[in-house]
Amino acid sequence: MGKKLAGIDEAGRGPVIGPMVIAAVVVDEENVTNLEALGVKDSKKLTPRRRERLFDEIIEQLDDYAIVELWPEEIDSRDVSLNELEVENFARALNSLKVKPDIVYIDAADVKEGRFGEAIAKLLKFKAEIVAEHRADDKFIPVSAASILAKVRRDRAIEKLREEYGEIGSGYPSDPRTRDFLEKYYLEHGDFPPIVRRTWKTVEKIRKKLEERKRKPQLTLDSFLD
Repeated sequence: MGKKLAGIDEAGRGPVIGPMVIAAVVVDEENVTNLEALGVKDSKKLTPRRRERLFDEIIEQLDDYAIVELWPEEIDSRDVSLNELEVENFARALNSLKVKPDIVYIDAADVKEGRFGEAIAKLLKFKAEIVAEHRADDKFIPVSAASILAKVRRDRAIEKLREEYGEIGSGYPSDPRTRDFLEKYYLEHGDFPPIVRRTWKTVEKIRKKLEERKRKPQLTLDSFLD
């Protein structure tokens, strides 16, 4: 058997709705070609259906894997930056692996790749070579595999939320369907649901806009007749 290679990545860092999901995988270097043969690549380059199909096929090739879901309440209650939250939970996922890797490939969230890798290395309970790079999900097959597992788990979580809340869109702030859902829910309930990251600027902007609209006096027919 060859060296054990780990890959770690997240899905859902930016959305305003739903969890951020972190996946860590360990694969023997001899099985990396099997993952390549399956068509494993950066999850963003695959359709949701293809990712879903690959999920179990990837797991069959792995020595071990771990998935961490961070829901809005946990993300909002943090007293650290989003990057630091990622560092803590990347390390948490890697430390929970039963099969310890020799090399860990990391998709770096920090503008300084090395700093991100070093911060994670300090929290690891095992010794390994750390390779932290931007676009690692496009460069290293173990990270591509992790990115697919993370994305599928987030997609599944969003699907469950749709069943409960109706059309919520993709959960990203730029999605008009997501913004529409947030506005309608707030107007109806006077607050946002627990599936929403309240510390996101988009949410605060929507809340302010709707509160201001409430405070403005409504023009009636009488005001035109005076």
